[in-house]
Amino acid sequence: MPDQPLPGIHQFDLSGKAAIITGGSKGLGLAMAAGLASAGARVMLVNRNADDGAQAAAELTRDFGVTAISFPADITDQAQTEAMAQAAMDAFGQIDILINSAGINIRGAIDDVTPADFNQVMNVNVNGTWLCCRAVTPFMKQARSGKIINLASTLGVVGLANRTPYTSSKGAVVQMTRALGLELAPFHINVNAICPGPFLTEMNLAIADTDESKNFIVGATAVGRWGELREIQGAAIFLASNAASFMVGSLLTVDGGWTAR
Repeated sequence: MPDQPLPGIHQFDLSGKAAIITGGSKGLGLAMAAGLASAGARVMLVNRNADDGAQAAAELTRDFGVTAISFPADITDQAQTEAMAQAAMDAFGQIDILINSAGINIRGAIDDVTPADFNQVMNVNVNGTWLCCRAVTPFMKQARSGKIINLASTLGVVGLANRTPYTSSKGAVVQMTRALGLELAPFHINVNAICPGPFLTEMNLAIADTDESKNFIVGATAVGRWGELREIQGAAIFLASNAASFMVGSLLTVDGGWTAR
């Protein structure tokens, strides 16, 4: 095979691309949306609260000079996820990237967590992710191009006591990513997942000052601290870009060394 010139930094340029980010108005979702916007992508922030989404979108437009819009939707509702995808097509004329960042966590021992709690976490984290993937797939297939990035977790590959709803849901997202990656690869659609470790998001504020956090969660990382939201952005830009064209069903772990131990 003849030598080919090494690709340059332009591989990470997302100018002209259009992205949907669920859970995009706060936390890791907003951080990843900002990362994509900084690389030139147009973004749609999907969340239940229309006011929060509109404000976040306006700030992204102001800060990065890209088109940023919001769309209120319940990702556990099939009709609303399909409306989300159509709204993105109407606004951008294409869907190049989907980041499934919306998720919830209910903690507790198995005899304290109710079946309704378990089902709620599975519904948002698993069913919602699947429905959003399903909604964008026809458009990406037609374009024969696309990047789907699911937010799994280190707790999708290792266990933690008192987290059965969350670990079960993220384990399912890991397997969904692998299976869908194989299914969509022939259409030049890359499906991969980011597995964040302990990031200090709103979801984790409740346990930030507990003994569990200080002695185990933070102590389990090699860097000895919570992740900062900006530290998820590089992984998102990479998986959304042409640089990740040979990645299929892969897990990209961003956890401060948690799972390296």
